[in-house]
Amino acid sequence: MIKVASVSKKIGQNLRKIREKKEITQEQLALDAGLNRAYIGYIERGERNPTTKTLYKIAKALKVSVSDLMPS
Repeated sequence: MIKVASVSKKIGQNLRKIREKKEITQEQLALDAGLNRAYIGYIERGERNPTTKTLYKIAKALKVSVSDLMPS
């Protein structure tokens, strides 16, 4: 069984990889997604479990699909 904490951590790792590859700061991503910069940091560290709505906003801001953020 997959633990929620490990899923959140993997989503955060995927988010950080994509964001850094696109050379976007947490602040810019937060502005583009309409979210708080600190919240982006919490997600990247696996400290928060984002809703599907939040994942959609982040994916749209990064110009990727939600599935790109999900663990494989």
